[in-house]
Amino acid sequence: MPNSLRLTLLSVRDLLATVGPFALLAVALLVPAYYVLDPTPPKKVVLATGVDQGAYAEFGQRYKTLLKTYGIEVELRSTQGAAENLALLRAPASGVDLAFVQGGADDIAAPAGSDDEPAPLVSLGSLFFEPVWLFYREDSAQRLLKSGTLSGLAQLAGWKLNIGAPGSGVPNLMKKLLEANHVDPKQITLLEQSQTPAVMALLGAESDALVFASAPESLMVQMLLQTPGIKLFDFAQAEAYSRRFAFMSPVVLPRGVVDLAGDRPPQDVHLVAPTATLVAREGTHPALIQLFVQAAQQVHGGAGWFQRKGEFPTALNTERPLAKEAQRFYQSGVPLLQRYLPFWFANLIDRMWPVLVTIVAVLLPLSRMLPPLYEFRIRSRVFRWYEQLRELEDTIGAKPSAQWLEEIAALESRVERITVPLAYTDELYALRSHIALVRSRLPTAGQPTPGP
Repeated sequence: MPNSLRLTLLSVRDLLATVGPFALLAVALLVPAYYVLDPTPPKKVVLATGVDQGAYAEFGQRYKTLLKTYGIEVELRSTQGAAENLALLRAPASGVDLAFVQGGADDIAAPAGSDDEPAPLVSLGSLFFEPVWLFYREDSAQRLLKSGTLSGLAQLAGWKLNIGAPGSGVPNLMKKLLEANHVDPKQITLLEQSQTPAVMALLGAESDALVFASAPESLMVQMLLQTPGIKLFDFAQAEAYSRRFAFMSPVVLPRGVVDLAGDRPPQDVHLVAPTATLVAREGTHPALIQLFVQAAQQVHGGAGWFQRKGEFPTALNTERPLAKEAQRFYQSGVPLLQRYLPFWFANLIDRMWPVLVTIVAVLLPLSRMLPPLYEFRIRSRVFRWYEQLRELEDTIGAKPSAQWLEEIAALESRVERITVPLAYTDELYALRSHIALVRSRLPTAGQPTPGP
């Protein structure tokens, strides 16, 4: 090995040996902080969606695809809708972490005899308008109303109305709307079927009308809007409904938005729409919330039938406290580090930076000790031989000259094998000169000792 390389490696070894205790101290501070702060999100999360082929299920698949790119598996839990989703979020043993929840579902699905949520929940923001779609058969309107058009909810008396499965939250919502129109539910034959059987019953004339709340992306909505003989109820009093029910907003289905060539619908249709929100348990990992909010922007940020581009997601119209990470996103957008670094690394730094600053604040003053310690370590490699040299000097005349010369020669041989960085070679040469000086003090130095 070349001598220059050997000297370099020795210098590096000494440097590492000096810095080592400080590195161990930093690790000793980082490890417990890592476990306390838990910066790494879980690899699996459960998202409660809704009925198969519904808008919630469709959006859930998009979230699953987006989060898969970050190494997070999203398990989709099919449900009947908002009411069941809330019940799952409130039940600790359900395993559900996040869920789509319809606006007003707190009033609809609140536990009996309780005004408070059993478990703390937070909102990740409003995602999209979820209109109330009341589809009815035109021939039923002809038969029951002597006209082909249903103009008010009060006219539903005597109809067979499918209001959806109880877990969807729509049954209680519809009952509230009927109550506001002074319609006794007993005057209507109410059916409670899930969305797909309800649609089949409507198409098969087994019911006169059905109602459900869903985004227009729902396959059922798309199909029914283009089915001959099926009409969509126009909430002409949509503005009044929004004033009576705070969780509702008036929206308009524009003329021709379904099919421009076919001019469907043939005129603007007024609808009432709760706002769908993404809700999580309060203890959900902040990094997961950040990822879901970012995914929400990609999934719901485009233009649609009822919103312009960039209108959703939003922090407005949320019925629960907004999660801190979600609020941070709506105020500042994607965190700065995530714009330039991979998510996992950026999240680690983002979560750990207070600890890192603290560790730096502790180690920075201590780092001033490193140069003196390094210098001491190098010099000690030379200085430790001075003790032996002094002992030899003290034994001049007390030992036979031959034995004494043999010992100092052995000392000099060991000293010649010492290697130090170039900056400290003066110490090594000084030791060698001092050995020569001590040898010169022996009167018979370099001469053979006479025999007895």
